Amino acid sequence: MTYCVGMMLDRGLVFMSDTRTNAGVDNISTFPKMSIWEQPGECLITLLSSGNLATTQAVVSLLDERTKSPDDRTPTILGVPSMFQAARLVADTLKEVIDEHAQAGMQADSAFHATMILGGQIAGGPPRLFLIYPEGNFIEACGDTPFFQIGETKYGRPILVRAYNSAMTFEAAMKLLAVSFDSTVKANLSVGAPFDYHLYEEGSLVTGRTGRIEGHDPYFQSLSQGWSDALKAALDSLPDFDLS
Repeated sequence: MTYCVGMMLDRGLVFMSDTRTNAGVDNISTFPKMSIWEQPGECLITLLSSGNLATTQAVVSLLDERTKSPDDRTPTILGVPSMFQAARLVADTLKEVIDEHAQAGMQADSAFHATMILGGQIAGGPPRLFLIYPEGNFIEACGDTPFFQIGETKYGRPILVRAYNSAMTFEAAMKLLAVSFDSTVKANLSVGAPFDYHLYEEGSLVTGRTGRIEGHDPYFQSLSQGWSDALKAALDSLPDFDLS
């Protein structure tokens, strides 16, 4: 399973993804689920992926390979004129990979499906954020839906819904996402650290602050314990149910 979040702020875009792909008593694997394409001064595009690992890696590999050997008939992720066209390209590539699996006889319902979050900025346009479905269609974030989640979304969603504010700083957004990821990890073994992040500053058109938060990171451990203590204190402060 996976947990990834893409979020729009007044200041830019924030992305975070876990790295766990298999979970079990003796089977835990780690792979990055975040990809970044950059052409300084012209475009910056970030992709988060959830779903079948073979599918998501094939999509990223195809997008990479086509930037190295551009074809006038086939647009590349670094050659599209707008983020909308970038979303169409990724959606078409995802559908292409899934269809190839099906034609090869690998028809296990949704076993080869994947869902993706695409965000970034291309010169001349604003930062934009899209949620791309395995069927090849997509939707765009807006004021009413300022963030997208993919993977194991339900445990980390409540804090995002309650605390999100488009005016928050990158530092505050990182704290919010760390709590959201901690809540998910506590509830589901299939999501786990380390967590990759990317903070994109609107108008910069270059890769922003990136990094990885390990499970044993002192800040993350402190935040996890502090959030647990705060929840318990808040519950204790509420009146008990009156059985009389």
